[in-house]
Amino acid sequence: MQQDTLQRGLIVANYGRHFLVETPDGKRLICHSRGKKSQGLVGDRVLWQASRDEGTIEKIEPRKNVFYRQDQIRTKSFAANLDQILILIAAEPEFSSSQLSRALIAAEAEHITPIIALNKSDLIEPFARAWEWLLPYRQMHYGVLPLSLKKSAQVDRGALLKLLAGKTTLVLGPSGAGKSTLINLLAPGALAQTGEISQALNSGKHTTTSTTWYWVDEDKTTALIDSPGFQEFGLNHIDPAQLAAYMPDLKPHVANCKFYNCSHLHEPGCGVMAAIKPDADPAGISANRYKIYSDLYAELSQVKRY
Repeated sequence: MQQDTLQRGLIVANYGRHFLVETPDGKRLICHSRGKKSQGLVGDRVLWQASRDEGTIEKIEPRKNVFYRQDQIRTKSFAANLDQILILIAAEPEFSSSQLSRALIAAEAEHITPIIALNKSDLIEPFARAWEWLLPYRQMHYGVLPLSLKKSAQVDRGALLKLLAGKTTLVLGPSGAGKSTLINLLAPGALAQTGEISQALNSGKHTTTSTTWYWVDEDKTTALIDSPGFQEFGLNHIDPAQLAAYMPDLKPHVANCKFYNCSHLHEPGCGVMAAIKPDADPAGISANRYKIYSDLYAELSQVKRY
């Protein structure tokens, strides 16, 4: 195989061993991975070789990051080469504080900037309760973006685009949070793109279960990646000794611990435990966040590491 026959491309959709690859001039074609293993991810820059009207991916270029989750059974990779992750939750249905924290920890571990958005601000009382519950997250460096994505609501699309401009953003969230609505608002051609992908693969079933890349602007500088919803978010790849370093409200207090290898669970002179304060105290650690830490530490301590 000659190197000069290879062409550059970007994986914009992933269906197992089938990929949709976009060329620099905007054309899209189906490519297959070479060999038995399928290791490509949406967001990968690849080198591919033409094969009749399709292509074969010969090489994946080095990645700057991969966002993934891992449980005892398998590793699920969402996408590669991300600038940020928009975690979309809603006032209703009620979201899981543990799942939110797990996604944030996974982002921190890969040095990917997370943004939290709370949808359904039009639901006054549920939104107020959720907004109050998110106080510890609002006091961290994440901030929380209030949204109302229902059809009749006036959404500041310009402010959202400013937040996303020039970046590749993975949109993550449970079903019912408004992920599809958000993507269709910001990338008006998304539905059409999904239809084209479905037609190219001769199947409609992939459109809601696969990870897909959407360009937001004509200049192709801003991208959104839609990902399937998830029920669980395993963090088996995280070393429990590193866990506090990936939680911005705990991290500053680690330096105050008496012992360098403090687990922040029972040791005397622990700076983290000393910082547990009422939820309204911006300088402290909320009881709920500390419980998430201690539960996760116990879970990850059971993981066999080789």
